[in-house]
Amino acid sequence: MRIQPSDQLVLNHVAAREDIIVGRAIDWAGVNSGSRNTGGLAIMLDRLEAEARYLPAVVERVPTGASTSAGDDGVVRTEVHADALRITARPLAPIQIVLTGHYDTVFPADSSFQTVSTRPDGALNGPGIADMKGGISVMLAALEAFETHPDREQVGWTVLLSPDEEIGSPASAPLLAELGARGHIGMTYEPALADGTLAGARKGSGNYHLIVSGKAAHAGRAFHEGANAVAGAAILATRLHALNGQREGVTVNVAKISGGGALNVVADNAIVRFNVRVPDKAASDWIEAAVRDIASDLPFPGLVLHLLGGMTRAPKPMDASQTALFEAVRDTGALLGQTIAWKPSGGVCEGNNLHAAGLPNIDTLGVLGGDIHSGQEFAWPASFVERAQLSALILCKIASSEIDALKLKSLRLETM
Repeated sequence: MRIQPSDQLVLNHVAAREDIIVGRAIDWAGVNSGSRNTGGLAIMLDRLEAEARYLPAVVERVPTGASTSAGDDGVVRTEVHADALRITARPLAPIQIVLTGHYDTVFPADSSFQTVSTRPDGALNGPGIADMKGGISVMLAALEAFETHPDREQVGWTVLLSPDEEIGSPASAPLLAELGARGHIGMTYEPALADGTLAGARKGSGNYHLIVSGKAAHAGRAFHEGANAVAGAAILATRLHALNGQREGVTVNVAKISGGGALNVVADNAIVRFNVRVPDKAASDWIEAAVRDIASDLPFPGLVLHLLGGMTRAPKPMDASQTALFEAVRDTGALLGQTIAWKPSGGVCEGNNLHAAGLPNIDTLGVLGGDIHSGQEFAWPASFVERAQLSALILCKIASSEIDALKLKSLRLETM
């Protein structure tokens, strides 16, 4: 492969818009859009829709499904979620690219981390600047530039920007599965590591909530008439933690135990929240069975157990399609003087969902940064143009068939 004159014009288009690409990401990061901040998500969706309308594409809001969640009191409630934003160009083209991102962040409305600043070393420090408002800006810049390429008619593309990735995509998962099934290559804009390294193989993940219902009683007068849900939850948490080390690559993180109340009352409610990570399908089946065994075995009489949740993202191994796609991206990056490497990650993202639906994908095409999900989250401003040019050139090479999207899709289907 080499950079053709038409490719260079696309790259120049990106470079000329550096101030816009970085500036809008900074503006967006100033809008708190925590996954459950309804007002902030609405503002962010308005801004993204307005920006998307500059593209020669159909822009539409897509309702997402409801999900269930358990409060710290053990009561199961239905939770509604914001709309996703779908942007579609040339849906009948022979090659279809799926680009995904999320406009929610992990920072709640009352977070003290609300604005973007520039560190002494030049890095941008702000909520979501890397994960992934910077990534969304990069994605849109690449598409804007690609739409000037003479071979663009060979490639159709669909963008899905979701409101719930940071809580496991409970509402947008069906939309991701639908797109993954009909696309040829996926491009997702989680941040790369600070040195540009991509995430290769990813573990699968599951979120569980084990509700423990007991019987209240006076702690002094009638202790033995009660059934202590908090004590039961503690025993269950210990059993869950003991699963660690029993199977290679499987981890169980007991994240939170809630429940109980006054010190003189036997607690009648508690909830254990935990996350599991697995390297492959066999491990996923094993941990699901182990969790359900624990959830069916009462720690002592008088309790009732109710398990919610399950595996939310399947593992994403480096199969033949993934390996071939990463090699093509590496070669494309080399044309730009960018060194592309990858390594396994225990983290999960929408790339897991897309792969499970049959779509080979690269899911760390966003900006270079680090310390995500913390008040130290940062992104390198120079990486915005670099990463947008990488995505734009990938699209150009798909359009020219130098990256064979149809072959990559067939390789993925062979392993399903």
